[in-house]
Amino acid sequence: MKILFDHTLPFILAHGGYQTQIEQTKAALERRGIEVEYIRWWDEKQKAPIIHYFGRPDGGYIEFAHDKGIKVVVAELLTGLGSRSSTARFAQKALMQFTQAALPQVYWSRLGWDTYQKADAFVSLTEWEGHLMHDIFRADPARVHIIPNGVEDIFFQSPATEKREPGAGYLVCTAAIHPRKRLLELAEAAACAKVPVWIIGRPYSETDPYYLRFLKVQQGNPNIIRYEGPVSDRAQLAKIYRQARGFVLLSTQESLSLSALEAAASHCPLLLSDLPWARTAFGTEATYADGALPPARLAPILKAFFETAPSKRPSFKPLTWDEVAGQFHALYTGLLK
Repeated sequence: MKILFDHTLPFILAHGGYQTQIEQTKAALERRGIEVEYIRWWDEKQKAPIIHYFGRPDGGYIEFAHDKGIKVVVAELLTGLGSRSSTARFAQKALMQFTQAALPQVYWSRLGWDTYQKADAFVSLTEWEGHLMHDIFRADPARVHIIPNGVEDIFFQSPATEKREPGAGYLVCTAAIHPRKRLLELAEAAACAKVPVWIIGRPYSETDPYYLRFLKVQQGNPNIIRYEGPVSDRAQLAKIYRQARGFVLLSTQESLSLSALEAAASHCPLLLSDLPWARTAFGTEATYADGALPPARLAPILKAFFETAPSKRPSFKPLTWDEVAGQFHALYTGLLK
C-alpha cells in the first residue's frame, strides 16, 4: 500500500502541531510497512491510490483526484471554529447556508465548503471536531473518523520521579510563543502569583512584538519565569514533564494539544483552558480555567493549581503513534475495499 501526504503550508513558514502530526504519522505508518511519500507537485508520474490531505483542499482538488481514480482523506484541524462560542458558531452556520443559497457555487467553493461533500473520508482529532464536521459542514457522519494524535514511546517510558514536597517544583508549559497560546499572559500571571513556571517553546519570528513583550516580562522575573527556548531532546523533555509539578496550557484556540498529550503520558497533572477540545479529550482527568482571563485573575487560579497539583494522580493514557498508525491503516484498507 502506498499513500501520498499533502499539506497546505510549507514547514519552513510555520512550525507547530501539524508538522509533528504529519512527521510522526508518516514514520509510524512506515514502521507498519506502508509506503508514504510527500506529494511532489512537479512529478506527474507519482502514483498512489490515496491522498491523505492535512488541511482542507477545495472541491476541485478532490474532483481532479477522483478523475485519476485516487481517493482523498481530509484531516483538518477546526481550531478556530471549535473554540468559538455557540452563538458565533450558529452565526457562521447561518451565514454559510445563506451564502450557498444566494450565490453561485463558483464564489463559495473556493472556501472549500463543498470539500465535506466530496472527499472519501474525514479525520478528526476529537469527537467535538467530528461533530462540527457534520453539524457545520454537513459531512456524512459515516465518513467521519475520530483518530487522535499519538505520543512518542519515550514519554511513556520515562522513569517516575519522587513525589515533590508542597512548595517545591515548577509548572511547565510547552507551546509556540504566539498570542493564541497566551504565554505572555501566563508569564504575567505567574509573576503576580509568585508561582515558578518553565516555559518551553519558540516564536514564529524573533522580531514578533508579542515575543519581545514576553521576553521583557521574563527578564524582569528570572527567578519565577524560566525560559531557555525550545527543548529538542525528546528524552530530556519527557524528564521535564516527569519532574514538573504540573502542566499548564491556557490557549484561546486549540484542536488537540500534542504537548498536553505528552504531559499526560508522563503522568503530569494538567491545567487547561476550559474549551470543548480539552473537555472532550481529557474529561475529569484535568483541571480547567478560562484561558481568556486577564493575568490578574489567572494568578489565583495558577497558585491554587500549583498548591493542589501534588495530590492529583491523572490516569489518562494517550495512544502511541503506532496505535494511531494502526487506525489509519484500517481506514485506508476500508477505502480501498
